[in-house]
This record gives sequence, C-alpha cells and structure tokens, in this order.
Amino acid sequence: MKTGRGFPYDREWALARPGGEYRPGNGKAIHKSNFFVLLKEDRLAGITTNLDVHSRVLEVKVRQHVVLHEDLATRAGVRAVERFFARILDCPDEAEPILAREPGRRFTDAAIKSDTLMNAVSIINLDSIRDLSRRSERVIDHRRFRANIYIQGTPPFAEAELVGKEFSIGDVLLRGLAAIPRCAATEVNPSTAVRDLAVPRLLVEHYGDANLGIWAEVINGATMRQGDPVKVNPYAGNGEA
Repeated sequence: MKTGRGFPYDREWALARPGGEYRPGNGKAIHKSNFFVLLKEDRLAGITTNLDVHSRVLEVKVRQHVVLHEDLATRAGVRAVERFFARILDCPDEAEPILAREPGRRFTDAAIKSDTLMNAVSIINLDSIRDLSRRSERVIDHRRFRANIYIQGTPPFAEAELVGKEFSIGDVLLRGLAAIPRCAATEVNPSTAVRDLAVPRLLVEHYGDANLGIWAEVINGATMRQGDPVKVNPYAGNGEA
C-alpha cells in the first residue's frame, strides 16, 4: 500500500460507454453512469477476470472456462477485449465499449467527489454482513460488496466508528473518510449473476440507512498482510477497532 494511493491496481481499467463523457487523456473524473457497471449490467457478475499487472495480459473466464486471453499492451488486444464485451453486453457494432485507462486515475464510484476519495480504499466488516444476514434471515455473500479489505472479529458496524479517526492494519496507517452507501449493484448474486436480493432496502429496514463499510485514506503506506490486526491510533481513540 502506498501513501495517498488506493488499493494496488484497483479500478485502473474500465469499460466506458460510447457517446458518454469519457475522453482518452482528459484525466477528468466523471460519473459512473458513463461506464458499464454492475449497477445496470447484471451479466457482468458472471464473468471472472484476471489481469497480470506486469505483462498486461487479461484472462476472462465464464463458468471456469477461459474465453478470452489478450495482451492489453497492444492495440489488437484492446480491440479484442472491446469486441468481446460488446458481444457480452449486446452492444450494436457502432456502440462498442471503450477500454479506458488514465495513468494516475482510478475509475471509482467516489472519484467524482474528490481525488482523495478516488484513492480511498474500501473496508468492510464481515461481522456486519453476518449481522445483516441474521436479521434479514438471508444468506448474503460478502462478494456482493466487492471490498478492497475485509475485517472481522469486531462488533457489527464497528467500522463506522473509524470515520474521522486514524487506525492501522498491520503497518499501514489509515484515516476513515466516510461511510459507503450501498447501491443496487449489491442486489446482484455473484454466483448466478441474477438480481435477487434488495440489499440497500434491507439495510434501511434493519439499520435506518443503506451504509455498509467505509472509505479510508492511506496516510502511511506499508505492506499489509492477511491476519494483520486492526488498531485505532491512541491519539484518535482507544482500543482495537
């Protein structure tokens, strides 16, 4: 993790809608409606992608079968990816997606609010998801929330108390910025790609708002490892998160 930067390689690539506000090279933060996103495109949940960040080779799987293997360092590879997703998303020939990348920028939901939030990492407490599952009597897969970092072993929604505070995960020092309001993308089942559960409505019904998880800023980068403890900075509060 690097100071002032988001989770490594997160959302550095996106599929822009043709005719939208995205223009290669302008470095402008634009609303997520200008991109193909799970909020509107349920079928994207049925696709598994893996990008080798060093070679820039993208591999796409559908139902565990490799259906695409292309080099994004080449124009031919980029065009193959754009044509592939055009077929997946039923786009007409004249309206194929544009594979977008802007060095130094991230295509995050919060990028339109500020560069700080563009580079925020998302943190979700697994115990919060379990509590929602218990209250709603539904099995809720944590993958619906697509967090950068998952924590557990704390009271449900204890992560909300980290907003405005400094805390560490292992050697990485962070500052909680804001709660994350959940959108309709969480309604899509990551196993079936079917919109089958109104998660935002359940959150409002059981907790009074649609928030789950927080955005946090990396204020002192270091290596983060699975199993690292989460602790509140003693100058911002006492005890463990």
